[in-house]
Amino acid sequence: MNNRHDVVVFGAHPDDIELGAGGTVAKMVSQGLKVVMVDLTQGELGTRGTSEIRHQEATSAAEILGVAERINLKLKDGFFQCDEASLLEVVKVIRRYRPKFVIANAIEDRHPDHGKGAELVIQASFLSGLVKCVTGEADEVHRPDAIYHYIQDHARVPDVVVDISGFEDIKMKSILAYGSQFFDKNSSEPETPISSPEFMEHIKGRHLSMGRPCGFRSGEGFEVTRPVGVNSLSDLL
Repeated sequence: MNNRHDVVVFGAHPDDIELGAGGTVAKMVSQGLKVVMVDLTQGELGTRGTSEIRHQEATSAAEILGVAERINLKLKDGFFQCDEASLLEVVKVIRRYRPKFVIANAIEDRHPDHGKGAELVIQASFLSGLVKCVTGEADEVHRPDAIYHYIQDHARVPDVVVDISGFEDIKMKSILAYGSQFFDKNSSEPETPISSPEFMEHIKGRHLSMGRPCGFRSGEGFEVTRPVGVNSLSDLL
């Protein structure tokens, strides 16, 4: 089996990845990394838009970011759990693409699906490396070396900050591909916490606040659930 990708990025809903890690994804693609985006659900419970519209928007956003592939596991928005069926679907993805590392939702957040999505990826990443974890497909065991969790609605202290200076515009373009979800003065749909023009300013402000302590113009923060290991402290410079 030779379907090795460098990174698989998971999001509970279409637009999670763009909001939390769009700059990082764009930068990795520019560096020649092979990146796959995986949406766990179709976002069908969202107040605005439909699952069909969000699929079209997600496709456009993936093209803007330049990723190798984007898939949707079609788990039930709002109702998926870390049960056997859902875990095996994620295990199949990890074994199919065999990433060096994975990126997932925030460990804890306002939307319950975000924390559930994070836990689902954590557990599936472990199970994927077990020989006796059988998925029903002719796959081979594989366990990612690391999991990084992007920060979403809740303000959290990052363990790692990625410099996304120069990639802010492409990130914002990927976010704005979701016309049904974000500010549109001509929209007659109900307002949501992310549909106001102020929300976009919040995203830009977070870039500044994440980057500043590290000396970056713009940054995206990530958390880890285990220490980051290096050969030398100089590797962190």
